[in-house]
Amino acid sequence: MLQLSETKIAVIGLGYVGLPLAVEFSKKFPTIGFDINSKRVDSLNTGTDYTLEVTDSEMGNALERGLILSADLDVIKSANVYIVTVPTPIDEFKAPDLIPLRKASEMLGKIISKDDVVIYESTTYPGCTEEVCVPILEQHSGLKYNSEFFCGYSPERINPGDKTNTLTTIIKVTSGSTPEAANYVDELYKSIITAGTHMATSMAVAEASKAIENAQRDVNISFVNELSLIFDRLGIDTSEVLEAAGTKWNFLKYSPGLVGGHCIGVDPYYLAHKAQMVGYHPQVILSGRRVNDSMGVHVANSFVKLMVSKNIPVKEAKVLVLGITFKEDCPDIRNTRVIDIIDELTGFNMSVDVYDPYAESSAVKEELGLDLIQDLDLKKYSGIIAAVAHKEFKSLPIKTTDNNVVYDLKGIFSKNSVDKRL
Repeated sequence: MLQLSETKIAVIGLGYVGLPLAVEFSKKFPTIGFDINSKRVDSLNTGTDYTLEVTDSEMGNALERGLILSADLDVIKSANVYIVTVPTPIDEFKAPDLIPLRKASEMLGKIISKDDVVIYESTTYPGCTEEVCVPILEQHSGLKYNSEFFCGYSPERINPGDKTNTLTTIIKVTSGSTPEAANYVDELYKSIITAGTHMATSMAVAEASKAIENAQRDVNISFVNELSLIFDRLGIDTSEVLEAAGTKWNFLKYSPGLVGGHCIGVDPYYLAHKAQMVGYHPQVILSGRRVNDSMGVHVANSFVKLMVSKNIPVKEAKVLVLGITFKEDCPDIRNTRVIDIIDELTGFNMSVDVYDPYAESSAVKEELGLDLIQDLDLKKYSGIIAAVAHKEFKSLPIKTTDNNVVYDLKGIFSKNSVDKRL
């Protein structure tokens, strides 16, 4: 089994998860960061991370101490520990899309050597590492699992945009394919995680722990989203109800809203997929997903009804949507559900402008087909939807009038200055 002192790490994937990991490991071990996107690598090598997860000074320091970032596969062949942080999205049918994970495993299978360790951090369903990834590694390497190479699983817990709960301050779940591998993986992460680690009893347990973290949150949010749908019909302000209920010590303080992102809006489908594979059709998980996936359409239709109630023409109305990222104060647009609102409003023949000071314009254009506006003129819109609670929005002079509608999804503005809050 590989010794900690012999470790040379290659992190596969330099996104929100992989880059902070590579930067942190470079403080302890020779580290290489690899990404198939050469433009991303070139940008990082200038010392700038557009995801804002790593500051320019942190990036510069990492490069100075020897962190290598490359899109050249030959560069990582000298490593003996490979940490996979590629995305695990869902397809158009809400089924797990394992193509990135399979391709990464195939790539690594062609370069790993005897006694190497492959650790997966990509979120997936219980059993995926051994059922899907390991056979690919064996096939392309010609090496035998658990005698000539080993695996580990340590689910990522990065919270994009969160500068308090960061990589090193969140307890890390670890696991390995043998007891020796599990100990090695645990010691490896202990070297950088100040909050400590939790060694799971198996890789499947570690995989399941990640899946239920996000499924639990998803179900809780779906509950308050359903409450907001009920209270909307009753003419009650959901925020005020939650504020009142929250005075009890054991009330869970979740808020209604759009549920997107790379984890909460995706991972429950992975768990449901595995459940169905073993003959169980999950009820609570999938019902929660249906509620949360419907919220964008609900918001758009409520918005249109408000316009009609004020006798504001809907067709060709100019509407401003504030925010396109999946959460506040970060540029991450992965699986953003704001697009559901925009698509629905466009279906009413409205002209929709989107403003977001964090999102990268080129990424929004490429992934969502939208052109972000760069300057704000609030007076020209007959409707405004505050979809994301970026801190820059809180100082905007937003106020409802007889000639416009303001719908605040995130409680950014005072109740008196808007027509409706979610």
